[in-house]
Amino acid sequence: MSFTVYPAIDVRAQAVVRLAQGDYERQTTYADSPLALAQRYAESGAHWLHLIDLDAAREGGYTLAPLLRQITQGTGLKVQTGGGIRSEDDVQRLLDHGAARVVVGSLAVRDPALVSVWLQRFGAEQLVIALDTRFADGQWQLPLHGWTQGSGRSLDELAAVYRKAGARHLLCTDISRDGMMAGPNLSLYQHLRKIFPAAQIQASGGIRDLADIHAARGVGCAGAVLGKALLEGRFDLPQALAC
Repeated sequence: MSFTVYPAIDVRAQAVVRLAQGDYERQTTYADSPLALAQRYAESGAHWLHLIDLDAAREGGYTLAPLLRQITQGTGLKVQTGGGIRSEDDVQRLLDHGAARVVVGSLAVRDPALVSVWLQRFGAEQLVIALDTRFADGQWQLPLHGWTQGSGRSLDELAAVYRKAGARHLLCTDISRDGMMAGPNLSLYQHLRKIFPAAQIQASGGIRDLADIHAARGVGCAGAVLGKALLEGRFDLPQALAC
């Protein structure tokens, strides 16, 4: 199986930031502009970029369309991007601005029937289903609203829905590890491989070193999203790409 490394850029108020466990009050801001950082990742050999609008993820209304166009036209990177995706028009707008894939998160949990229709409308290659999860009460739950409210849905339930709908790309974050440099939750990804074997799973949350990338690949993930570890120089991107 091929394996893709996705350097990540999370943008809030036009700055590159990282949140700890999705908490907007626990933010680290980095010096590079989003465009400059994307250019640096491209020059280091990246083929893909994971670009998230954190303002839109909380408030709705994707705001990074001009930046998305600058990145896709100026760097040659393929970009998967999301934040605040609420409608079919939102998806189409991002594709029109050059996105290779659109990441659908909260709506994929709230309205899986609608997003299943989008998979037929746009094709499974152009959508990434993002299921951010937390283990509680004996199951992997899918919280909403900045991970502060329950949705009443489980990871297993929606994995079955999206398997039937023909989804291909599945981005899964263990919320407890996001931004914490604690290593990826390999047992979570092993579980996903069992219940959704056809999915191209992107590991997200907690990757801290090259061994973690190898480990994610070893349990069957098709890719890994790299955020804080790259920004803080735990390893460099060419080393990660060599994995």
